[in-house]
Amino acid sequence: MKACPQIVLDTNVLVAGLRSRNGASFELLRRLPTGQYRLHLTVPLAMEYEDVLHRSGLLPLPVDAIDAVLDMVCAVAVQQSVHFLWRPQLRDPRDELVLEAAVNASADYLVTHNLRDFAAAGGFAVQVVTPGQFLKLLDGGAL
Repeated sequence: MKACPQIVLDTNVLVAGLRSRNGASFELLRRLPTGQYRLHLTVPLAMEYEDVLHRSGLLPLPVDAIDAVLDMVCAVAVQQSVHFLWRPQLRDPRDELVLEAAVNASADYLVTHNLRDFAAAGGFAVQVVTPGQFLKLLDGGAL
């Protein structure tokens, strides 16, 4: 992979990455500040991240640690304006925020654990991949 890939992360990738240090989701979070890829983030999606990550009992981390991760994500991400609303495309309104960010950013990849939830993304030239697939791409592999 030559060019720096432009991506949007589904909220479930952040949750998985903060619940376990053993998977691809954690590795993507660990690599976020390195510049190997560019994360795009809209204000509504950042608010969704915050809402979900602060749900009681969801993560085995103190609130200040969660806030530190959210601060890092927001500091490193490219703030993406929403020029067009593409709703409704998906069954889950919260997934619409993720797809909307990816489309408005002209992202190369939407990274999620729920590929089926984003079947409509194919109509927008955004490739939907799992964290493991994206990690493989970053490391020079192919899908």
